[in-house]
Amino acid sequence: MGLSTHRKAKGEKQVVAGLGGDAAIAEPARAASFSDMRDRVYSRIENLDIAPDLGADIGSKRWFRGLGTFVGLSVVALAFWPDFAPLEAASPLPDDAQVRSEYRSQMIMPLGLGADTGRRMGPTALVRPLAEAPERPQMQLLATLGRGDSLERTLMRAGLARGEADEVTKLIGSAVSLDDLEPGTQIDITLGRRPEAGAKRPLDKLNFRARFDLELKVDRQGDDGPLNLTRRIIRVDETPLRIRGQVGDSLYRSARAAGAPASAVQAYIKALGTQLDLQRDVRAGDTFDMIVSHRRAATGERQAGKLLFAGLERGSRGGVNLMRWGEEGDFYDADGTGEEKGGLVAPVPGRMTSRYGMRRHPVLGYRRMHSGVDFRARHGTPIVAVTDGRVTGAGRMGGCGNAVRIRHNNGIDTRYCHMSRIAVNRGASVRRGQVIGYVGSTGLSTGPHLHYEMYRGGKAVNPASVSFVTRKQLSGSELERFRSAMGTLRDVEEGAALADLAPTAEETAEEEPAREIDKLDKPKTIG
Repeated sequence: MGLSTHRKAKGEKQVVAGLGGDAAIAEPARAASFSDMRDRVYSRIENLDIAPDLGADIGSKRWFRGLGTFVGLSVVALAFWPDFAPLEAASPLPDDAQVRSEYRSQMIMPLGLGADTGRRMGPTALVRPLAEAPERPQMQLLATLGRGDSLERTLMRAGLARGEADEVTKLIGSAVSLDDLEPGTQIDITLGRRPEAGAKRPLDKLNFRARFDLELKVDRQGDDGPLNLTRRIIRVDETPLRIRGQVGDSLYRSARAAGAPASAVQAYIKALGTQLDLQRDVRAGDTFDMIVSHRRAATGERQAGKLLFAGLERGSRGGVNLMRWGEEGDFYDADGTGEEKGGLVAPVPGRMTSRYGMRRHPVLGYRRMHSGVDFRARHGTPIVAVTDGRVTGAGRMGGCGNAVRIRHNNGIDTRYCHMSRIAVNRGASVRRGQVIGYVGSTGLSTGPHLHYEMYRGGKAVNPASVSFVTRKQLSGSELERFRSAMGTLRDVEEGAALADLAPTAEETAEEEPAREIDKLDKPKTIG
């Protein structure tokens, strides 16, 4: 046992000694090999050619290895490329008054203001409906007659039953023509108490301005009585409005600054333009004078109309005085000479496709004189007379097909060919711009167009080389009436039409004092 123990101890010592000896000897070796290994790795890394110059040694192994490295790094970079897709965000709040009001009704602030939005939150289980809710005894509405709408539909939208709306329409139609009611007319409607739940409210009264000088009222006689129509004639004064002033830097701006309506100023400038060169003949310091038709009602409303008189005082350079006269509303000067109308109107709105002169005929196939001009236009386009004249021929005219020939002043004739339909008869007088037929393709024609010819003394002339100037002249008794009317018009005082009409004794007696409570109770507007 002792020997065994001694051997074990000796063996342990040997093992321990061996281990110790090996460890003592191995540690420096391991340290040396790790250092060498590290140096070798560092050396290889330093000598490693990761990014060679691709601009040198093109086509060599080193160059292809560098290209592969570049492609690989590029693939890695693209794999980690960030996504630039748009981010989803909340949609913006629509900029609409109704939408804003809807959002506002859900806020807390309206609760503190007594729910001034007129909206309310949905009821909960704690809310119980009333067995019976009281209704307003009357309801006031303000309906507006729309363009293209009828009076009956307007009344039904306001709440009247169909039968009652039809009855009111017939009453009003007996006083005025329903077609004369202008769009935008406002109708003040008062509805009464419902006879039973779910029924339409009956009409108590209705009134509106049917014309500038007429007000109509429909009311009910008693609680269940019939409807009655009352007409109220409004006194209207038609003294024209005269506006005078000095021309400044701009005639238009000066007239507008003096209070003239824009439409009247435009008509004034157009009328003067027929007599003067506005850029050259009108100077600062000249005095413009215009008279406009004007109506003022006893109830205070005013209505300006069209221009009646256009005058311009230019001192020693002479003045211009023009007055509207006749059914056509043309302006004439003090001598009864009408406005000048220069040039020809185009017979059709199309462009010219073939001019006057020699050409190869599209149907006959040989060259011959084209004694007119062609205008491109669609089939059925209206053809108008280029100026005033008398029809000397209307019918079939050989290669011209359906045609119209017109004799004008100074020995001028015009002819309009290839019509699909003729709108005038031989011997009729036509005016400048009047429709005389419609574009077609009758006669020797390859398609719808207008062939237009002009003759002077029986010989064809180029239509593009002629322009007409026509002037009207009053004479005899008509000239006397014209001068008398101009004298009366020029006696109108400046600004006389701007004064309010003094009420008559009857109008004062009929006028009811306005109560303060009535001013607060405004009718509800219905479109």
